[in-house]
Amino acid sequence: MVSSEQRRRQLARDKYERQMQARAEAAAKRKKRNAVVASVLAVLVVAGVATVAGGVFDGKKEEKKPSAAPSPSVSGKQWAAEPAMTIDTAAKYTAKISTSQGDVTLSLDAAKAPHTVNSFVFLAGQQFWDNTKCHRLTTQGIYVLQCGDPTGTGRGGPGYQFADENLQGATYPAGTVAMANSGPNTNGSQFFLVYQDTKLPANYTPFGTITGGMDVLKKIADGGAEGSTGDGAPKLPVNVTGITTAKG
Repeated sequence: MVSSEQRRRQLARDKYERQMQARAEAAAKRKKRNAVVASVLAVLVVAGVATVAGGVFDGKKEEKKPSAAPSPSVSGKQWAAEPAMTIDTAAKYTAKISTSQGDVTLSLDAAKAPHTVNSFVFLAGQQFWDNTKCHRLTTQGIYVLQCGDPTGTGRGGPGYQFADENLQGATYPAGTVAMANSGPNTNGSQFFLVYQDTKLPANYTPFGTITGGMDVLKKIADGGAEGSTGDGAPKLPVNVTGITTAKG
């Protein structure tokens, strides 16, 4: 005959075993759930890498739109953050882009695009663009010469990015200078010069106007772009020998 004490011990043992089984089942469910989550994350990571490797940020993939993706500079000059604001936003600034095909001069709009102009002045002062090439010319749909990538690949930048500016009602008539980007708030060092009235969505920070050298841009455009799409490297090589800026 089972005593009350033995019965109590048996019930306690049964309860303990049920608790252990429940814990084991819960642990198995957690392990399975974590494995599924890890698998999904792995797929997302691989997909993300494949997307970048496949050239989503390549200007030629995003047809007829100025595009620039961040990538290390061959110049060795990289910065972790946007430079501190040093320009006088109430002052006038000018720039001269010296190229192998001739000079292009700009008037920079520090009031409407202060961070963009500040970055442009900073990079010019660092000789960041010296001995680089304008890597992209479009002669169909939009009409721009794109420069500012020290790697010459369309993927180079200064290591930092900064926010868009001056987009409200932005248009891109001939004579506009604006930032290329790979999406909202991804401005770096690449910019484009509009040599003929161009229709673009207001996604690219305009920060100045071309005051001289439209004949230079026309000569480059008349030379055509590599390939058959009207979107490629200019057939007339355009090497930037230097960019200088001045206040006033």
